[in-house]
Amino acid sequence: MGLLRSAVRTVARASAGPLSSIATPEKWVVDWFRGDMANSAGVRVDHETALHYAPFFAGVRVIAEDLGLLPLFLYERLARGKQRATGHPLYPLLHDAPNPMMGAMAFKEALQGHAITWGRGVAYVVTHERTGVIEELWPLRPDRLTIKVRQMGKGRVERWVQYRDDVNGIYANLAPGEYLCINGLGDDGVTGYSVVELAANSIGLGLATEHYGAKTFSNGAAPAGALSHPENLSPDARKRMADDWENIHRGIDRAHRVAILEEGVTWQAVGLPNDANQFLETRKLQVTDMARWLRLPPHKIGDLERATFSNIEEQQLDYVSSALSAWLTRWEQAVLTQLMLPEERARYFPEHLVDALLRGNTAARYQAYAIGRQWGWLSANDVRERENMNPVDGGDAYLVPLNMIPAGNGGTTLPADEDDGDDEARRRARRYARLMRGRGALARERIGEAWAEKIREADQEIADLERKKVEYLVDQHLDPDGRGRMSFWHPADGPRPHRSVTTFVQGLNWLYAKDGPIAEAMTALWLPIMTALAADVAEDAAKEVGHKDDVDLSVWARAYTLSHVAYQVASSFGQLRKRAEEADTDEDAAAAIVERLIKWQEERPEQTARWESSQMTNAAARETWKDAGVRELKWVTQGSKNCPYCTKLDGRTIAIDEPFIAKGDEVEGEDGEALKAKRTTFHPPVHPGCNCQVVPVVGD
Repeated sequence: MGLLRSAVRTVARASAGPLSSIATPEKWVVDWFRGDMANSAGVRVDHETALHYAPFFAGVRVIAEDLGLLPLFLYERLARGKQRATGHPLYPLLHDAPNPMMGAMAFKEALQGHAITWGRGVAYVVTHERTGVIEELWPLRPDRLTIKVRQMGKGRVERWVQYRDDVNGIYANLAPGEYLCINGLGDDGVTGYSVVELAANSIGLGLATEHYGAKTFSNGAAPAGALSHPENLSPDARKRMADDWENIHRGIDRAHRVAILEEGVTWQAVGLPNDANQFLETRKLQVTDMARWLRLPPHKIGDLERATFSNIEEQQLDYVSSALSAWLTRWEQAVLTQLMLPEERARYFPEHLVDALLRGNTAARYQAYAIGRQWGWLSANDVRERENMNPVDGGDAYLVPLNMIPAGNGGTTLPADEDDGDDEARRRARRYARLMRGRGALARERIGEAWAEKIREADQEIADLERKKVEYLVDQHLDPDGRGRMSFWHPADGPRPHRSVTTFVQGLNWLYAKDGPIAEAMTALWLPIMTALAADVAEDAAKEVGHKDDVDLSVWARAYTLSHVAYQVASSFGQLRKRAEEADTDEDAAAAIVERLIKWQEERPEQTARWESSQMTNAAARETWKDAGVRELKWVTQGSKNCPYCTKLDGRTIAIDEPFIAKGDEVEGEDGEALKAKRTTFHPPVHPGCNCQVVPVVGD
């Protein structure tokens, strides 16, 4: 979490003026050479140049600023009605300031602008490491984002966000719960269409007419033309005549100067004047066209040709109830589903306050207040609050027409759940952070390193759980001062057993069973991590060999996870049982077991992270290449600090279904010592600390 917290702040600092080079080009450089987003007008349109077109920028600004202006409140449902949930941690983030560098309006208008131009506006969610409470929201640059849909198992998919910043070296994959994504209309509901891409022709035509008009005025507000001479001219004479004409007449400041044509030279205009081209009509039509793309009434972007005093107010109300209302609903539903837990949604909900935009003129507004006051759904203080005035004593009474008696406004808060907390395992499972993929063997190594922290956190949680559970068994069956109740004894088992190593091992056997508490908790933590990691590696490995089809490793990742869980619980059970049975006394057994548990907490998570971040990436890549039809793999060492055993394996090529090392094989090192393989090895690592990779052998 600390890495992403610092990374997102780096993004905020770097977004103002990122550096670009040949090694790390900005997106516009790549698009330029690829020719992306070309249009019929012959003018290049991308997400930056589109904002140079006044009608489009005006439309984006109108929607973004109007949405940013409206306060977003978090409400608590009452038995009847609602009240502002000012005590909820999300309330100040949504209403006041989502992070230390910007207010709510700046944050909302930035994300809304991204959602319109790029099809998605994404913010990174910073949560407290221990409690999971959301603390900050930071907008992310849309040109460095990719929306991914991950297959998380049979019938279950999740939306993940990839962030890649080659300039600042920031790579992150954000899981559900780590981001807020706002998107508009799209073909899959996951990300929206980019209006810039869809309207490239319209925007390009508008930019082309602007450019044409500017060039016309730079040439004296006259169309191009040709000078004709009755005889043949030498190249020098032609050049001199053209230069003289340009020097006298080119530019708006030199327009309408007198020209003297000698030796029968005549001037002939080429092209049509602006009135014949209907230049102004085209410019006006483009404004209406942009309003159509953005679903805006034309007067919102400066086209007042058809606006009147009688219809402009109705157009404003239509804009609020249609175009703006759709975006407000998207924001509210995104906050509800992405920032709030399922159990919170029944009690809390976000909502924008749109009263300010729906106000009519003063007379109509006061008339509406009078009706609400008369029929009892508005109090004097309700009206004063809408008019931005302070309440008055006695102003909370609601009146009805019958003798204008108080109507009352009872309402009680729904009872809070007995346990508003969230299971720590669920919170941690929602906060995955990882770096984005690259290409080739070095890229897979980077993917593994990026996931190492998440793997370490998961194993740390398991180690903590093991200590808690096993120490309870020690207290039950080994500690002479304990108060155990022989929890695993049943009368059907025979006479009640005494405290002993035997009863401790029985409890240990239940704890580390294949469907026991440790295996269950480990599977819940490991499965989403391994599934998402395998998907990342599969995507990169498929591209490496030019495989176009999607490779789904979710079933394989589940089998891999269950195999890892089975190995881990068997190893832990064996180590603890051995220490218990080899001890001379119960006290010695208890001390040895606790010592081992502490060692696991302090050392094992880091070791597991190093091992799995290497093994999983190589294993997933191998499975992807098998699916892609690759037949051979090569063992490749990485870096200069490889051990003699890895050096001996460097460059070895085998069939993809054959192992590099079979169980029991010995690999001789440079010093004459041999390493005996404890398992059949189809891919690295071959020993702790091994940082080798396998690469596909593909024909030319």
